[in-house]
Amino acid sequence: MRLTVIGTGYLGATHAACMAELGHDVLGVDVDPEKVAALSAGRVPFHEPGLPELVAKHTASGRLRFTTSFAEAGAFGEVHFVCVGTPQRADSGAADLRHVDAAFAALAAHAAPGALVVGKSTVPVGTAQRLARNHATEVAWNPEFLREGFAVEDTLRPDRLVFGVESARAETVLRAVYAPVLAAGTPLVTADFPTAELVKTAANAFLATKISFINAMAEVCEAAGGDVRTLAEALGHDDRIGPKFLRAGIGFGGGCLPKDIRAFAHRADELGVPLTFLREVDAINMRRRDRVVELARELCGSDVRGARVTVLGAAFKPGSDDIRDSPALAVAARLRLEGADVTVHDPEAMDNARKAFPSLGYALGLEDALRGADLVLHLTEWPQFREIDPERAAALVARPRIVDGRGVLDPDRWAAAGWRFRALGTPAPAGEGH
Repeated sequence: MRLTVIGTGYLGATHAACMAELGHDVLGVDVDPEKVAALSAGRVPFHEPGLPELVAKHTASGRLRFTTSFAEAGAFGEVHFVCVGTPQRADSGAADLRHVDAAFAALAAHAAPGALVVGKSTVPVGTAQRLARNHATEVAWNPEFLREGFAVEDTLRPDRLVFGVESARAETVLRAVYAPVLAAGTPLVTADFPTAELVKTAANAFLATKISFINAMAEVCEAAGGDVRTLAEALGHDDRIGPKFLRAGIGFGGGCLPKDIRAFAHRADELGVPLTFLREVDAINMRRRDRVVELARELCGSDVRGARVTVLGAAFKPGSDDIRDSPALAVAARLRLEGADVTVHDPEAMDNARKAFPSLGYALGLEDALRGADLVLHLTEWPQFREIDPERAAALVARPRIVDGRGVLDPDRWAAAGWRFRALGTPAPAGEGH
């Protein structure tokens, strides 16, 4: 089939390349000429494992092209996927739908009769119905469920597909688009517009709630003298709960989860169904960053001024160079404002971090980052950081003190190597260094 993908950011570029991999002819559309030029040359302007290879493969084959022209897209496409961003509005928690509205309006002006316009962007419930009323083109909604670092896998082999449709024809067209995926046994849920929109926002809200729940338990454990790691292990054995996302730490960030739960809460208020618990989920998440700063102060004798602090991590999660709402950089910036000499190291996100936070220091190598540090903060869970030898690291730093903001390092091993060790929701290990 001939598909267009409107918006070639993280979601759009991934979707375009994967649709080409499934055998379709794909035209990506973006208003940014530099992004279009890079992708046309087979270059992906962000880090996502496996995606550069797909883009290079299908731009070379001619199955994947990119343009800035909506007129070209309208003449080309049988199905148009809208994959533009829905950031948080500056004046509230609501989603900013300007890019979605602009994309649908442009397609309405240029799309051929009978074309199907499919929204993939995360939007407040009610958006699809409004767009379907306002534009003559047929509309469907097909929410995305991508995890950064696993986006190619999640597109080609998703755990489910959701089609929000108002006609049998729209469902038939989407079944044809995803025929190879459905043939592999992927579950399909067909729904009305509101339900399809809510699947994505509800999934994000549930995930955020589970993460903040265990982080709230970490707060209780610190107050009561418990150990949240043992608590989480016990809870995870309950089949009704499960162990995933029950690891206490610095909390979630990124360009999706924080803004999506705020937009969901805002839209629920508009509908007269206040989801007040989501605001507490958000508040718990932000408190975790405060707690890491408090632990940093504690290990530095209550004052970080003049301390050489190494922050391991800049991306909001491993496998990505995305620094949007990064907990690691938020903590680094706070400590810098309090007078610490902060050095950041990340395997992929250094360039993005340096542009956004030029006042921080940066080290290209892990050993350079550790050398001479008075305090180390482990804030993004890259495998390289989990595999650090604490004895070798102790020989590099000025003072062996560490805060494990991700709850994955072995406290006893680090303590045995002479480190003062702190983690969220766990007591200090016995016999730690001083």
